[in-house]
Amino acid sequence: MSAALKIALISAVPAAIPPAQAALQAALPDVVVWNILDDRLLDDADGRGGLDAALRERMQRLIAHAVSEDADGVLLTCSLYGPVAQQTQAAVPVMAPDEAAFVDIATGYASVLVLASFDNARDDSVLRLETALRAAGSGARVVGRSVPAAMTATRSGDQEALVAALAEACADRPADVDVVFLAQYSLAPAHDALQEAIGIPVVSGPVSAAEALRRLGCEQVAR
Repeated sequence: MSAALKIALISAVPAAIPPAQAALQAALPDVVVWNILDDRLLDDADGRGGLDAALRERMQRLIAHAVSEDADGVLLTCSLYGPVAQQTQAAVPVMAPDEAAFVDIATGYASVLVLASFDNARDDSVLRLETALRAAGSGARVVGRSVPAAMTATRSGDQEALVAALAEACADRPADVDVVFLAQYSLAPAHDALQEAIGIPVVSGPVSAAEALRRLGCEQVAR
């Protein structure tokens, strides 16, 4: 493996790409980012009532394509397809969008506020995070909030409005909340400014995943 890692991003929406790419480039300045976009993944899942066998196979083919074309790691940016990544065995790391973020959250926080731009994303993320925390032996409490104004801001590309909407959602958070988790990659551009605004740690999938891939890449290069 060369020092410049090639990481394949498999995405379902274009908005998830810039946050993931920015996080990878911050963690791995020499990274080669390869974007694989299938913008029907979510619409087809909606039409079929969720992630069915055919869609699982479709994602597996996309992952296999990335691996066969010499990707040093694969990161899915759509949480709906995360289980496919976790069930994939490959010669290189294949990561679910929030896999590394959940590990980071499980390292000692007492209460987590999950922020999402719509209800389904909130409920799915809360359930998956609770499952991951219990599996890791964490007793952290998880609460979720939907922030519709965040969706409006991401669609218009207004980062200032995005930070303001998320900060407002945090303003009356439960007193014991000691970390905020941004449940969608499209919210990740607010990471740094939100953390500064609310004064407690903020965890997002792209940043955690990029750091995990950096560690894995350094280990591989050192061999």
